[in-house]
Amino acid sequence: MVRFLHLIRPAMRFLPEVAQPDRKIPFRERILWTVITLFIFLVCCQIPLYGVQSAKSADPLYWMRVILASNRGTLMELGISPIITSGMVMQLLAGSRIIEFNSSVKEDRDLFSGAQKLFGILITVGEAIAYVFSGMYGPVEVLGVGNVLLIVTQLVFAGMIVIILDELLQKGYGLGSGISMFIATNICENIIWKAFSPTTINTGKGTEFEGAVIALFHLIITRKDKPKALMEALYRQNLPNLSNLFSTVMIFLVVIYFQGWRVDLPVKYTKHRGRQGSYPIKLFYTSNMPIILQTALVSNLYFMSQLLYNRAPTNVLVRLLGTWQDVEGGGQTVPVGGIAYYISPPRTFAEIIYDPLHAILYLVFILSACAMFSKTWIDVSGSSPKDVAKQLRDQDMCFLGHRDSALISVLNRYIPTAAAFGGMCIGALTVVADFTGAIGSGTGILLAVTIIYSYYEMFKNEEDPMGFGASAE
Repeated sequence: MVRFLHLIRPAMRFLPEVAQPDRKIPFRERILWTVITLFIFLVCCQIPLYGVQSAKSADPLYWMRVILASNRGTLMELGISPIITSGMVMQLLAGSRIIEFNSSVKEDRDLFSGAQKLFGILITVGEAIAYVFSGMYGPVEVLGVGNVLLIVTQLVFAGMIVIILDELLQKGYGLGSGISMFIATNICENIIWKAFSPTTINTGKGTEFEGAVIALFHLIITRKDKPKALMEALYRQNLPNLSNLFSTVMIFLVVIYFQGWRVDLPVKYTKHRGRQGSYPIKLFYTSNMPIILQTALVSNLYFMSQLLYNRAPTNVLVRLLGTWQDVEGGGQTVPVGGIAYYISPPRTFAEIIYDPLHAILYLVFILSACAMFSKTWIDVSGSSPKDVAKQLRDQDMCFLGHRDSALISVLNRYIPTAAAFGGMCIGALTVVADFTGAIGSGTGILLAVTIIYSYYEMFKNEEDPMGFGASAE
């Protein structure tokens, strides 16, 4: 019987690939490659697409752009959406055993990575065509065949650049992954901009600054009633305010606090008598992957729902998937009914009180999706109890007070629980951030904090390279 992954083998030779490093890359050189990768990404975020006639239509991915490291009307229009979508598809196929995949076999790992890359490229092409024919850049008949092909080519080329940059970092030339770095950069840029933006907006009450901090000083200086000016800076509507900023800082601190929660399992070296250490299992065992995959699922559903609603707004099935409404001022649409509405976060406390069912269903969806993705991810990413037991055996380690054969049974008590419960905690923090109005959405803040913390740990481990917290006694 021919395995699915073997069908990918002929296509592997045609896929762009970053060669494995033939030497250990020094830490400073890895930092340099990481900075270069980030610079290329930021440049692509500023280069506008050539051939676009109009970009004034409603943005189907407005709510997800920051999280998807996407920038409308530029080469980074698609952001990292194709990569995480292909990762989600392959994860579900492997986790549900639809395809046979053994993470301990090198050939399977290479073929799985190649299949994920191939799907990423195909999804890039599919999304590029869908974006153009949805009318995001103007009517297709106005654009003409030449401009349509040109826009699709630019989007596909930029998508392949993102895939290659991500692979460059993951192969060990840089630090972390391109996906994580691009997400964190976009989210932090958005938070800083909404806190200190000097852009002025006429709200009907006069000219106000967009940035919450700058608006505070502007309102206090220009208004005669200082207490009222302070209250407006704290709670003003439709623009970032100080309470949003305080919520953001609070969520940052809470997530950093929870990052330190872990269970240390005592281990000993079988070949080095007296040498002991510990193997940490963190509460956030799968880090930010659950929320990344949940974001990919929601963003694709939003895009398909809006695309179908624009074409057939009266169709019963289309309305069941989602109904949409333009927000005053243009530039974005929000779900007001259907599945898309109930999996979107309530925007204000008043909305939670007015429609508690929406808040409850959103909470249930986030918690269950994050727990499911987290538990499934450990089997695909090589961090399941079986994989960890193999790593410990390869390093001649076993748990104190247990035989070598008991490694898997001990890990089975902790890892699946940490994965599911940690995923639910990430989901719960996301909901709290959304309900308190934190800048950049709860999902975005969770991603930014976990990514920044993972980079902090990389630097810390570089200074103290002793693995598993091992210590000689």
